[in-house]
Amino acid sequence: MQNVDLREGLLQGAVSIECLEDGVKPWRIPYDHYELFAPNGLKGRAETPAGVRVCLTSDTDRIALQVDACKEKRLFDCVIDDKQVITAALGAGEETVRFEDLGSCRKRIDLYLPQTAPVVLRRLLISAGARWHVETSGRRRWIAYGSSITQCVDAYSPATTWPAIVARSKGLDLTCLGYRGNCHMEPMVARMIRDLPAELISLCLGINIYGNRSFSLRTFRAMVIGFIMIVRERHPLTPIVVISPICSPPRESKENAVGLTLEIMREEIREAYLALCRHGDSALYLIDGLELIGHADVRYLSDELHPNPEGYVLMADRFEACLAASGLWDRLPGRSEAAGCTESPKIGAKLQI
Repeated sequence: MQNVDLREGLLQGAVSIECLEDGVKPWRIPYDHYELFAPNGLKGRAETPAGVRVCLTSDTDRIALQVDACKEKRLFDCVIDDKQVITAALGAGEETVRFEDLGSCRKRIDLYLPQTAPVVLRRLLISAGARWHVETSGRRRWIAYGSSITQCVDAYSPATTWPAIVARSKGLDLTCLGYRGNCHMEPMVARMIRDLPAELISLCLGINIYGNRSFSLRTFRAMVIGFIMIVRERHPLTPIVVISPICSPPRESKENAVGLTLEIMREEIREAYLALCRHGDSALYLIDGLELIGHADVRYLSDELHPNPEGYVLMADRFEACLAASGLWDRLPGRSEAAGCTESPKIGAKLQI
């Protein structure tokens, strides 16, 4: 097999890429600003490459990816032309994941990295004599921010998270900023989203704030407004879709220690949305989380909080349908060189924030 350089542009969906002695590591924050994303790079969630893909076009019949060993099992997906999904498991201590019998025709190949654990990429190998080139994405860019319900640890595999399913269906270039347990509307995250290029932004807000009592009734609505306004500084016309919490029966009407319930939080998010619309934001959209997973869908919740694998597929279908009903898919702007970073992250590149 022949080696393919992990060159700039080969990795998509990462915010930054760290160059190490033994390989490259994708991050979902600017890695050189790790300590500014307190605590500890959003408690380590930002180094898990949810939504990150190795993308190329090639006629190779097989492909292998060498990575660092890990103490836990990891799943990798090979997606051919956005349709065929092939899943391979890499066991604890194993370092090479292989996909074979891919056919010798020219095709787009996306290798989805695990959404469950960090990965250092060491080598990418394809068939000897196979031709390849970097897949230059002309796709519209989508930033999906949220909690574990956006990171989707319990999905069937990395390519079957709800953001990944929607991105392939609608031909979008996904950057997934789902941080398990760490979606607290931090100002540094808002600044990062502000400075990243995007033609679509979604913000799934509330559940981690309820669980960790990050904000009270006095501060929650103000923080939602402020977070969106920071993003708007460099995305004045970019469609922003705000998603309130999906159903979680034990939390619907039970107040947390600062007096919030999910019912209250949905209403506070709605009031924030209406206030911003009244003040001239014509590119803001709201999805009530109950439209994605509602009271009649509790069978899709594995623990009365997180969707199970079927639940994430359902969320993808319903998210698409909600935006179709709003007409947003038809109005989504074409890819443009927005302010901030305008290309796929380069090896060792640093995002200025």
